[in-house]
Amino acid sequence: MDNPREKAWNHGEYSPSGYESGEFVDYGIQLHQNQSLPRRFVDSFKRDPNAHQTPKASVGGDGKTFDVESAAQATASSPLQRHLKGRHLQMIAIGGSIGTGLFVGSGNALAIGGPASLVLSFMITGAMLYCTVHALGEMAVLFPVAGSFSAYSTRFLDPAWGFAMGWNYAMQWLVVLPLEIVSATVTIEYWSHGSVNNDAWVALFLALIVIINLFGVKGYGEAEFVFSIIKVVAVIGYIILGIIINVGGGPDGSYIGGKYWQDPGAFNHGFKGLCSVFVNAAFAFAGTELVGLAAAETANPRKSLPTAIKQVFWRITLFYVVSLTLVGLLVPYTNPRLLSATNSADATASPFVISIVNAGITGLPSVFNGVIMIAVLSVGNSSIYGSSRTLAALAEQNQAPKILAYIDRKGRPIVSIGIAFLLGLLGFFAGSERQKEAFAWMIALSGLSSIVTWASICLAHIRFRRGWKKQGHTLDELAFRSQPGVIGSWIGFIINCLVLVAQFWTGAWPIVNEGDPPLTPGGHARSFFQVYLAAPVVIIMYIGYKLWYRTAFIRSYNMDLHTGIRDLNVSELIADERAEQAAWPAWRRAYKFFC
Repeated sequence: MDNPREKAWNHGEYSPSGYESGEFVDYGIQLHQNQSLPRRFVDSFKRDPNAHQTPKASVGGDGKTFDVESAAQATASSPLQRHLKGRHLQMIAIGGSIGTGLFVGSGNALAIGGPASLVLSFMITGAMLYCTVHALGEMAVLFPVAGSFSAYSTRFLDPAWGFAMGWNYAMQWLVVLPLEIVSATVTIEYWSHGSVNNDAWVALFLALIVIINLFGVKGYGEAEFVFSIIKVVAVIGYIILGIIINVGGGPDGSYIGGKYWQDPGAFNHGFKGLCSVFVNAAFAFAGTELVGLAAAETANPRKSLPTAIKQVFWRITLFYVVSLTLVGLLVPYTNPRLLSATNSADATASPFVISIVNAGITGLPSVFNGVIMIAVLSVGNSSIYGSSRTLAALAEQNQAPKILAYIDRKGRPIVSIGIAFLLGLLGFFAGSERQKEAFAWMIALSGLSSIVTWASICLAHIRFRRGWKKQGHTLDELAFRSQPGVIGSWIGFIINCLVLVAQFWTGAWPIVNEGDPPLTPGGHARSFFQVYLAAPVVIIMYIGYKLWYRTAFIRSYNMDLHTGIRDLNVSELIADERAEQAAWPAWRRAYKFFC
């Protein structure tokens, strides 16, 4: 039989010199070359020789036909490098969404809804997210493909909805980057008191975040590993300190207990206050879904993803519910500093810092300010990762300009990273007089992104399970099975829809604090669109794409349930693992169920 490589050479597809220089290599093989460091650095930005252009869609007579099979194949064979390890995924899952939403945003939520509303809303949202992440984990373990959120919507729901979800998610992270960079400059002002121009810090932080991402997925994973450890240690330390302060172990020695739940009370603004906090809770959890997005760049998703997914339960319970319960016990919702935040990273308005200051402890506020800055940089780091991978996946599915699918030899979607960097330059508006107004409308573009993404994940899982059963498969064939199952996905989908309804209500008729003037009709419209602007944008993208390409809803009997499965012998692997697990003692089986 002819040698395939010699046959390729004869047709001009390969050349001995090209192969020896590393210009053409077999898929998955990297050649180590004795080249100078500058040469290797320059060559790393060249297109990955293993990468291939996405096959063009099969175009119909009208030139407007979307090829779902080609889109699925493109995301399954993306040349992104698989360098994320289990420890990276676990720390991304545990600390990925611990940020300013918890440290600072919870203060505004406490002031609006009271301590009981704060805890209830985070518990309900956490239960929803537990169901959502398990649904995502089931699909991501089986199909660890690039751009999982939009890819699953394209494959199991409707290509037009996948297009809308992909651009919706990409816009969220593209807008978040300049906002978080500006927030980081605010944390610096806590120490510098404005002695250094904010634009200098914007340049420094933007360069730092971009450099981290230029190290590829491994750089992102290592940075998030360190950032998450710092945030987790800070929250655990606060929980221990909060318990000590509450029982009278602080410098002033006074017992607090639950007196603030009685005076001024457990609830504020009644049911409307609860709905407003419900929305804030959803924003605080944003970023959890990045675990699924990272599946395509994970060395062994079948092993590491289930463990990371199960960590969500502990993060919700320990880091959010317990810490915010203590916050509600230590800080009354009438504290004026809770509503005085000038920025999402303003440490002086953090209920964590307020409780420490009220206890008479000095020095720790500066420590927490440092933790808040780490959290801000972590979100900025995730924003480039999330936006660049989503844009590249959209391009691979012919839903974005093809240039965005350019992936270099280090597995970096370098053009998409460049787009994120360019939008990060908007951070230099930090010194502008219209800064707050401009950023308020930028936030409005991505305000509903996480909620719509989570609802879409749940619906995609429901449709996937329907197709899996319709095509004759059983649940025993799944490497990882969602613990709450399809019922959990329905619960997650319904809760997300209720959050959208609540946000519509609180956006159109916002809560007005005592002493504030009543809103004018223009003020009501402004309040609504600054909260709900993303909804019409998503609807317009969906309807426009559907009318242009005339996409059809994916039926359960013709879903593609094979493209993208990394382990071709998955059934044999699952059988071996379950035989091994059957011999485990009861304590180990119980531990693995949760961890």
